[in-house]
Amino acid sequence: MSTSSQLHVAIVMDGNGRWAVERGLPRIAGHRQGAQAVHDIVAAAPGLGVTALTIFAFSTENWKRPPDEVSYILQLFVSMVTKWLPELISQHVRVRIIGDRAALPGDVSASVEAIEKRTAFCDGLHLNVALNYGGRAEILLAAKTFAAECAAGTAAPEDLTEDRFDSYLWLRGEVPPDIVVRTGAESRVSNFLLWEMAYAELFFLDVLWPDFTPATLDMIVHKFKSRNRRFGGS
Repeated sequence: MSTSSQLHVAIVMDGNGRWAVERGLPRIAGHRQGAQAVHDIVAAAPGLGVTALTIFAFSTENWKRPPDEVSYILQLFVSMVTKWLPELISQHVRVRIIGDRAALPGDVSASVEAIEKRTAFCDGLHLNVALNYGGRAEILLAAKTFAAECAAGTAAPEDLTEDRFDSYLWLRGEVPPDIVVRTGAESRVSNFLLWEMAYAELFFLDVLWPDFTPATLDMIVHKFKSRNRRFGGS
C-alpha cells in the first residue's frame, strides 16, 4: 500500500467538447465548464492529500483544432489567470507553466509570466499547467540540450544519468506523478508526461472532464492508497 507523504496527481482533462455537444451547446461551453472543474479540483486537492497537481490544458497537437476553438481555449486561460490569481495566492498555490512557450500569443505569454512571478513564493499545492505541451517534444528538447553541451565540450556522453536528463525537462524539480488520470472514456496517454509517468498508477475514467468533481478525485486517491506499488521490484 502507498504511504508516501507526497502525492502528485496528473490529469488529462478530456471530454469538454463532447460534454457540450451532448447538451446541445457549443463546444466552447464545455471548455468553460471544464475550467470551473479545474477551479474546484485545485481548491479541493490539498485537503485530499495532493501536494502536486499537473493538468494537461493544451497540447502541441491541439493547434489542429478549428482556429476559433483554439483562440477561445487560450483566451480562457488568460481570463482564468486574471480572475483566480488572488484566490490562488490566498490558497498558497504555486503555479508553473510547462511546455513550449515560443508559439503562444503575447497576451498568453504575459499571463504565464504574471502567474508564475506572483505565486513563486507560495508554499502550498504545486500546480503545473501543461500549455502547448507534448511529451515527445519535451524529451527531444532534453536530448538536444544535452547534445549541445557535449558538442560544446561541457559534457560527455557518459555523464548522462536519469537525474541529469530529468533536469532538462519542463517538469524538472517536481516529484514524478504517482497517479495519472484520463477522463473522457479514452484509454490512452496522449503524449503526456511520457518520461515522468514511468511508474505512475493509471486511471481511465468514463466521466467527461466537466463532470469530474472533488469526490471523483477523492475516490481515485483512496483507490491509489490501496494499491501495492512495487516499482518492478517483485
